[in-house]
Amino acid sequence: MSSSFILVAFYSVHGGTQLLAEALARGIESAGMEARLRQIPPVTSNLDEQVKAVPDTGAPFVQLTDLEECAGLALGSPTRFGNMSAAVKYFIDQTLAQWLAGSLINKPASVFTSTGSMHGGQEATLLSMQIPLLHHGMLICGLPYSEAELHSTQSGGTPYGPSHLAVNKTPTLSNEEKALAFAQGKRLAMIAKKLEAN
Repeated sequence: MSSSFILVAFYSVHGGTQLLAEALARGIESAGMEARLRQIPPVTSNLDEQVKAVPDTGAPFVQLTDLEECAGLALGSPTRFGNMSAAVKYFIDQTLAQWLAGSLINKPASVFTSTGSMHGGQEATLLSMQIPLLHHGMLICGLPYSEAELHSTQSGGTPYGPSHLAVNKTPTLSNEEKALAFAQGKRLAMIAKKLEAN
């Protein structure tokens, strides 16, 4: 069964990761595919607290069926000590059934992140997010150095995936960050289309 959308699943606290997700989505749609934006629900250390079934604002929460049905995945998380956030890890840890079924094998995937400091662990976070996707048999798509902004960025942007350097509580993507996220989304969609054609 062919799928016509790329899932852009992200967790965002201050908005930087969400801005990257939206830029990725624009890139996906520029390549002629639907971008399905979905938030990853937060986790809580309070066992008596229930996470809302529907977010107060923004995109709906992601469902495991979104993963099963997508043609490709862009997964985003803020950096937590050089690693993905607990919310994203918790979401991935729920995908045993999809792993057993091979639901994600040969689907293209990319990852993206946001940090609050220049050396806040962006690349370590991106690499940590790729590991479970490799276990799922996904095809990791990074950013090639043919993207000129990788050579000129003074903010975010890595060959492992788009990133954002959040310098204040009101996030704004730099021109390079926008361009690289857009390019990643476009590349992901183009690869997904080629894979589906075979």
